[in-house]
Amino acid sequence: MKTLWAPWRKEYIRPSHKHYRDKGCLFCRLAKTQNLSEHYILLRSTHSYAVLNIYPYNNGHLLIVPARHVDRMSKLTDAEKLDLWNLQDVMIDLLKKSMHASGINVGLNLGSHGGAGIPKHLHIHVVPRWQGDTNYMPIIAGTKIISESLQSVYRILSQTIQKRGLNKKMNKSSRKKKKS
Repeated sequence: MKTLWAPWRKEYIRPSHKHYRDKGCLFCRLAKTQNLSEHYILLRSTHSYAVLNIYPYNNGHLLIVPARHVDRMSKLTDAEKLDLWNLQDVMIDLLKKSMHASGINVGLNLGSHGGAGIPKHLHIHVVPRWQGDTNYMPIIAGTKIISESLQSVYRILSQTIQKRGLNKKMNKSSRKKKKS
């Protein structure tokens, strides 16, 4: 097997941050955190949040996560399902506009045998794609190249969120839903 030297990824393989070593559900901890940028949380809605995947398949790979700890869609309320799908739509639009994604893969990995890295907490993968983003490396070398850092992607998406006032819009709709 060939080796692709990428020492900057050491933080994601052996994270030094305490929040990655704590016991319990990572997604539940992220739902409660106030330090959004440290954890790459881009946007929160009433029942869900969008976060960058720190083990991305492609630049801009997001996870849309319900705040409540459930392992499948059928355990969510109708309001939670609608909120989850609405946040997913907002984030897809954001990826297309700010990163100029020409396509998007959306998927759920249910259970560890279904490929879920965190099988006990439901999450939706949103992976932006571009014409020509596939090449010979995964086929011949068994290596996927991620060409942009998480910090750079987070900065691009966060700036677009701020410019479009999405934080305010999502917070406003959250307050309306909570009142009813």
